[in-house]
Amino acid sequence: MQQDKYSLSRRTFLKGSVAAVGLGAFSTLPFSSAFADNFPTRDINVIIPTGEGGAADRVVRSFTGVWGKYLKVRFKPEFFPGAAGQVGYQLYLGRRDADGHNLLYGNMGPETIMYVMQKPKYKFPGDYVYFCQTDIDIMVVFVKKDSPFKRIEDLVAEGKKRTVTLSTSRLPHPASIGVLALGEATGAKFNLIPYGGGNPTMMATVTGEVDAGTLPMANTVAMRDQVRTLGIFFKKNPLPALSDNAPAINDVFGTKVPEMTSARAFAIHTKAIEKYPDRFKMLNETARKVFDDPEFKAVYLKTGRPWEFVQYADQADCMKSTEQIAELAQRYRSLLSAKKKK
Repeated sequence: MQQDKYSLSRRTFLKGSVAAVGLGAFSTLPFSSAFADNFPTRDINVIIPTGEGGAADRVVRSFTGVWGKYLKVRFKPEFFPGAAGQVGYQLYLGRRDADGHNLLYGNMGPETIMYVMQKPKYKFPGDYVYFCQTDIDIMVVFVKKDSPFKRIEDLVAEGKKRTVTLSTSRLPHPASIGVLALGEATGAKFNLIPYGGGNPTMMATVTGEVDAGTLPMANTVAMRDQVRTLGIFFKKNPLPALSDNAPAINDVFGTKVPEMTSARAFAIHTKAIEKYPDRFKMLNETARKVFDDPEFKAVYLKTGRPWEFVQYADQADCMKSTEQIAELAQRYRSLLSAKKKK
């Protein structure tokens, strides 16, 4: 596959992830054989391709603090921000052993878009696999509280008359892709303006500098006294009382825009799965137990994020969602590469 002709199909993903790593090969192993090497034999390192102190930091610590008791080891997070996540991925894939003792904790949507836009030297799918989604944040469209647009239908109708402006934190982002896909599906004209972060994006909408904005739901929930959420790029609103009972955009228009989320998940070297299928099985099984552990809910709520955002997804679902994001990022590549607003 040439990286300048990025194209993902379901067959490619199955070949690059599930089939290639031979999941069926280890599923039939006897239990005693599968865990014969007493994995893990040391603490597990986790590369996080963003800065310390943010939401990813809080969530990964809450999750691994509980996960560690099932594996009887500690997890050690390491933070490597830079180039929209590329720095962390390159370090993980190029400088960490593929033995199951090293994992990556990434934000699948934005970092898959980064892969499409920046064309790093590593390959996806191929070099790594996402296998355990921990939580999500849903992309939404919102307006200031006193906006004349009361419903998402009003905004789309206006976009059929003139070009509607929307603020966004950055152009290569799931929220931005959702708006572009909505415009394509309905015939509305939207002009996305990047403001370099969630707070500037929010303020541009609140002050009326733009007609509307698009961000993750956590931002609008925190500012619900100043903004109104019009619609969500997801199948069901997990926080209707905190987001103006905003409907699923696909339900309103009968469209098929893929779900747009900022979804965090653990990833592992594909080579680690190929070489140590027993270790991967143990990681999978113990990670799944965390979601049913009451201790996890207690520590997760302390991060300040709603429990409704916790949503497990396995390897197949993680890879399917990244496939959809990648295909849309490629489709809107030219629109997502404009210069940032100053």
